[in-house]
Amino acid sequence: MIHLTVNGTSHALDVQPDVPLLYVLRNDLQLNGPKYGCGLGECGACTVLVDGIAARSCVIPLGIMAGRSVTTLEGLGTPEALHPVQQAFIDAQAAQCGYCLNGMIMTVTALLNRNPSPNDTEIRAELRGNLCRCGAHVEILRAAHRAATLVRRDRAA
Repeated sequence: MIHLTVNGTSHALDVQPDVPLLYVLRNDLQLNGPKYGCGLGECGACTVLVDGIAARSCVIPLGIMAGRSVTTLEGLGTPEALHPVQQAFIDAQAAQCGYCLNGMIMTVTALLNRNPSPNDTEIRAELRGNLCRCGAHVEILRAAHRAATLVRRDRAA
């Protein structure tokens, strides 16, 4: 039995320790924010926060997750109260097909947790490992800057 917390809820999972975290999130917990992209940890579609740090769930064996806290896209906000990063991506219309959005949003969230005032170079460096095949990069950068503004406003309130 492997115990971990996902989106604030504790789970005891009877799963082989070498099963990727992504499979458990999607198949066992029905959390479909993280996407299967490359299966190699290179595209970013499967990004989640593990103890607040962006991590590629397709290459993390469940066995090393015991006692850890995982946040998926579903755990950031609710439809009634979106997380500032989620709201910023909507405001900036930063999606075409949307497949990369989970990774983009989770990566920007991790960045803003560490640095609520990143510059363009820092945002680009953080997102360099997240692939967007539709070419929505300009909108994604705009959304990241908007998210930083919203996060700073929320922290000041």
